[in-house]
Amino acid sequence: MFPNEQQRPDPDALLAQVQAQERRAARGKLRIYFGASAGVGKTYAMLAAARKLQADGQQLLVGVVETHGRAETLALADGLPLLARKALAHRGKTLAEFDLDEALLRRPPLILMDELAHSNAPGSRHPKRWQDVEELLDAGIDVFTTVNVQHLESLNDVVGGITGVRVAETLPDTVFDRADEVVLVDLPADELLKRLKLGKVYQPRQAERASQNFFRKGNLIALRELALRRTADRVQDEVQAYRVEKSINPIWKTGAALLACVGPRPGNEHVVRSTARLASQLNAEWHAVYIETPQLRHLPSPQRERILKTLKLAQDLGARTAVLSGNDIAGAIVDYARAGNISKLIVGRAHRTWPWRAAHAKRIAQLAPDADLIQIGLAAGQGTPAPAAAARGAAEDGAQAGRHPARHRRYALAAGASLLTAAFCLPLLDHLGLALANIAMLFLLTVVLVAVRLGRGPAALASLVGVAAFDFGFVPPRFSFAVGDIQYLITFGVMLAVGLITGHLTADLRFQARVAAHREARARALYEFARDLSGVLQTEQIVEVTRNYIQRAFQARAALLVPDDDGRLHMAAAADGAPGAGLEVDLGIAQWAFDHAEAAGSGTDTLPASTVFYLPLVAPMRTRGLLALLPEKRRWLLVPEQRQHLDTFAALAAIALERVHYIDVAQGALVQMESERLRNALLAALSHDLRTPLTSLVGLSESLAMSAPPLAPAQLDMARALEQEALRMSALVANLLDMARIESGHVRLNLQWQALEEVVGSALRASAAQLRSHTLRTRLADALPLVRYDAVLIERVLCNLLENAAKYTPAGSAITVAAEPSGQYLQVTVYDDGPGLPVGREEAIFEKFTRGERESAKPGVGLGLAICRAIVEAHGGTIRAGRAPRHGAAFVFTLPLGTPPAMPAPDDGDATLNGYIP
Repeated sequence: MFPNEQQRPDPDALLAQVQAQERRAARGKLRIYFGASAGVGKTYAMLAAARKLQADGQQLLVGVVETHGRAETLALADGLPLLARKALAHRGKTLAEFDLDEALLRRPPLILMDELAHSNAPGSRHPKRWQDVEELLDAGIDVFTTVNVQHLESLNDVVGGITGVRVAETLPDTVFDRADEVVLVDLPADELLKRLKLGKVYQPRQAERASQNFFRKGNLIALRELALRRTADRVQDEVQAYRVEKSINPIWKTGAALLACVGPRPGNEHVVRSTARLASQLNAEWHAVYIETPQLRHLPSPQRERILKTLKLAQDLGARTAVLSGNDIAGAIVDYARAGNISKLIVGRAHRTWPWRAAHAKRIAQLAPDADLIQIGLAAGQGTPAPAAAARGAAEDGAQAGRHPARHRRYALAAGASLLTAAFCLPLLDHLGLALANIAMLFLLTVVLVAVRLGRGPAALASLVGVAAFDFGFVPPRFSFAVGDIQYLITFGVMLAVGLITGHLTADLRFQARVAAHREARARALYEFARDLSGVLQTEQIVEVTRNYIQRAFQARAALLVPDDDGRLHMAAAADGAPGAGLEVDLGIAQWAFDHAEAAGSGTDTLPASTVFYLPLVAPMRTRGLLALLPEKRRWLLVPEQRQHLDTFAALAAIALERVHYIDVAQGALVQMESERLRNALLAALSHDLRTPLTSLVGLSESLAMSAPPLAPAQLDMARALEQEALRMSALVANLLDMARIESGHVRLNLQWQALEEVVGSALRASAAQLRSHTLRTRLADALPLVRYDAVLIERVLCNLLENAAKYTPAGSAITVAAEPSGQYLQVTVYDDGPGLPVGREEAIFEKFTRGERESAKPGVGLGLAICRAIVEAHGGTIRAGRAPRHGAAFVFTLPLGTPPAMPAPDDGDATLNGYIP
């Protein structure tokens, strides 16, 4: 193929492009003004473009523009038609947001929407501004907008690591990638800092804070590099799409992608590593390809293993690897480079014992004069092969020749076919007087048939033998190699040339047909395998489907091993009950391959003496199992394309196993949720039905204790004991009912700004009866801030914690309630000096129906701490258990601090509220 030759475009690709163009034609166009940070001039550039369009007669509307008080931006926005903001009430405030409905009603041809990553106020139709823009685009309205690099979702953590500031408002990269135009607005870091000092970015007070935090020179330089690289990636994709659309074949040196050419000889590992280092220095992607020709299909096993290891090394180093089939190595490499617009081709330098490398490099240079050809020098110790190595190579070649008697038979058959044709034609010439031209055609037919059946080499031999036989048996003087007429020399030459060319072309077509048939079979097998796996819901079905397809596609016995809960592998039985198809698996090798997520056994570096090949099934989340294979012919494991095919099968099986695993997890969670719902409903019903008789029982016991005439002392003690037990039972029922109400979501918080001291005092008064035999202490920090909470529920939390401390500590123990601000939270601690918590159960005691002592005569059902956690978390806080400062148990919960509303100044004569703001 010549460098400037145009390739025929793919009809399916063209149809997809036409359909995409039709969809884009009905949709509005999105232009993004993209920058490294605030202040580079994105909004200014957008408004300047809008003014130019308006001067040209374009109708437009300003939906949202954020000037941040910049005089130049305000002046540029003045005079442009502005859409009125929509007022939204939120937490007692009125917020102004973009009016999407009014914009759709007015349907301007173009609308300006500043700050695409902005989060809309609650009450808006969409939570994000980019979703508003999507609706505008779907309505056919063009949109101009602005984005900073730190708002891209994929770069959010990178920017946070550079600047130390994590941006909350982010934008999906898909929105950025789907934009019709991206305009980079760039400004050097020094110029931006100068603008910041002059007050052209923020107001003076904001500018001072920004210069000390986000707007440091190092940060700005790094953000600028990210913005430039992200824009370059997008432009590279646009260039590649344009090349495909226009069927442009020549290489455009717009990117820095590298292509490493892997061959069958030693030294390619050095080429791969050198390419990886070069790609890292250029910060570019790179590829590694191996071209398999008909001759390379018959390489010795050690060489095939070396090729596999080299491709695996390239993949581990970050390359995209490919195994291509073809007769022309240089042509296949150039075609791959042109298809991917790869401008730099990396080959190994030719050794004097490997002249083919120089020939291929020269031909690549001839076929792709517009590409950069880079030769990697020989590795250390590779300059002169040692005599022992040369002897080993000769021995390998001799052994290989001995292992392929079929090759000698093919050549013998080819020669025999030409001789048989001569024997067949002799009677035709003697008795029927067949013309020599027709006899020559029969010899050529023999060459074609030999090429179809036996290949290129035997066809060439058949052509030579056929010319010799034609000369000896048919050309006068017959039965002699002497030539009586000089014209027959031309006949011999033409006959030989036609035979060689025909045999070569036929062998090529035969090879291409075989490659196409193999690829079609592999694609069909993958399709059928994926189709059958898509409907399975059990591990046994996956095992059966995988085993059957592996055995058919690779002529190998296969077995699947799956891990148990402890990560130990065991043989998985298929749906038909057959565990491993008679395959003897070494569990030690299998476990090693599973734990290390690396292949082991036959054809690998790990225990290669094993006859079984062990391939881990690595899914996106974790390794899900292991595939064990015993191939009928070990050689197919060494074919790179076959190995990649097997890896694809393994990936599909791993994903299917992971999908089934998560189906089981989802079903278990659903059953647990349903059982929890039923239990809560049962608890709520029982609690509600028990409260009425318990209330009556408490009232009757109180009436009995106060009856006249007074009861005898013994009867009075019994009445009071009955009252206490009824009250305790009523508290347990109340806990059950509260837990059911909290988990059902029926509890609504009555949040008010209040002082913590009041709820602590009320909790101590409510728990006075349980705390009679204990010493109480309070350590509340001075001037605690007001906190927004539900006083009734937080009092319940404190009561539960105090009663829990009194229940599990001996009489006379000290119980302390402490509170102090801690960062953005108010921290409240209830601790004692009792025996403390059981070791290792600090988290378990917050579960429902879990008690501090498994077997205990102490009253309770283990719901108090679960209720405390539910209430605290509903307030946005946390609760945990641990050890007290000296000894004993400590329970710490937090409530988020906020900004209390400002108290209005009192009028003359008004009394100041004592620390409480309703």
